Amino acid sequence: MIKSYAAFEAGDELRPFEYDPGPLKGQEVEVDVLYTGICHSDINMIDNEWGMSQYPLVPGHEVVGRVAEVGEHVTALRVGQIVGLGWHAAYCNECNHCHNNDQNLCASAQGTLVGHHGGFAEKVRADSNSLVVIPEGINLASAGPLFCAGITVFNPLVQFDIKPTDKVAVIGIGGLGHLALQFLNAWGCEVTAFTSSESKAREAVSLGAHHTLNTRDQDDLACAAGHFDLIISTVNVKLDWNAYISTLAARGRLHFVGAVLEPLDIQVFGLLMGQRSVSGSTVGSPAVMSEMLGFASRHEINPVIETFAFEDVNAAIERVRSGQAHYRVVLTRD
Repeated sequence: MIKSYAAFEAGDELRPFEYDPGPLKGQEVEVDVLYTGICHSDINMIDNEWGMSQYPLVPGHEVVGRVAEVGEHVTALRVGQIVGLGWHAAYCNECNHCHNNDQNLCASAQGTLVGHHGGFAEKVRADSNSLVVIPEGINLASAGPLFCAGITVFNPLVQFDIKPTDKVAVIGIGGLGHLALQFLNAWGCEVTAFTSSESKAREAVSLGAHHTLNTRDQDDLACAAGHFDLIISTVNVKLDWNAYISTLAARGRLHFVGAVLEPLDIQVFGLLMGQRSVSGSTVGSPAVMSEMLGFASRHEINPVIETFAFEDVNAAIERVRSGQAHYRVVLTRD
């Protein structure tokens, strides 16, 4: 039996829950959970805001743990290795996306907490090819958020061939944005943080931003017209997207990694003039996650976290839900 914490209905506080995972499948790995980050997506799933939650629901998809057991067909991992698990716990391994190492685009991918028990638990199971070995040099206590927030902001740099000479801006200096600033600075880009908060502006500079722009100052936005090769939006609220598009350079891209809940109000004319584009993405493939971890290790990129004991999971969730968390929250067994 695996001991965990689960929600039994939408919006429920988490309660202790034990379940029998059954025999370990040939391609599966059982992982002893050491740390699990709390992402806002966990709360979305607890509350069934996306209409796909199944109860009892064990959240947790930013998992760091030690391999405890491997299935008979697993050859790439061994007992004792430290691994990470993100949004996906398995892939079909048959579609073109899987064959092309774009497993994150697999239409049949198994979500770690969608019809599957996640990492708010003593142990978690996943297919071996969804787990990524964590290299030396990574702080394990803060590594969990890299497997969701980190890969979400790192993946566009790889997918869109972002160059060190590019000028990149970030909207939203929070759980995603504070990592985007660190990655972009280490990537070599000229980095700008959009923020209307003086305290966030100071923090943005300490995290890697070379410049800050006050989003409430029309003169600031006007001075930035035609400047950015890429803007990464990490927020989930409606903004004046046309104002941001006006700051894009020719062939510039406004890229969404935050799930904006309202339809985008965008004037197409602003895209046509300058061949600008709008796009979006979520997480990356295991191969890109491995690349991200190596990059983070070399450049000492670490999520800024607050820690809670696993037994204080409801207090930790409330910290995230209320928006009071300083960037990311991690459950720990230490």
